[in-house]
Amino acid sequence: MADVGVFDGAVMKPETFLPDDYRPSEDEEFMSPRQLEYFRRKLITWKQDLMADSRDTIEGLQDSTRNIPDVTDRASEETDRAIELRTRDRQRKLVAKIESALRRIEEGEYGFCEVTGEPISLKRLDARPIATMTLEAQEKHERREKVHRDD
Repeated sequence: MADVGVFDGAVMKPETFLPDDYRPSEDEEFMSPRQLEYFRRKLITWKQDLMADSRDTIEGLQDSTRNIPDVTDRASEETDRAIELRTRDRQRKLVAKIESALRRIEEGEYGFCEVTGEPISLKRLDARPIATMTLEAQEKHERREKVHRDD
């Protein structure tokens, strides 16, 4: 039986050893504990980087709230702020997708297409660890979306 500890009412899973140079490969069991740990770490690191960027953005916006007398400079400052806020909003949505992917890892659903149930290729997951569909299902979804948008 696996070594499982309890901490604050939550079940802790044994840590999966992962060498620094580990990369998921097609010749191992799909979504093995090592692959799941690899993607979990990748997602957590990505989320931490986005959160750090967000903190920097917020600090930068707070620092730049000053009265600029020149109209052109003020307009430029406002444009920069609008771009920062849009970027921040995209990052917020990305963090939500990362959290969703981490939940799918915990629930044992990660790596499988939400439409077909088929495994998502490791190459696709490595490039886009928040992917929820196989490339084929994603392309079909986007074509359908485009048709409805063009109506």
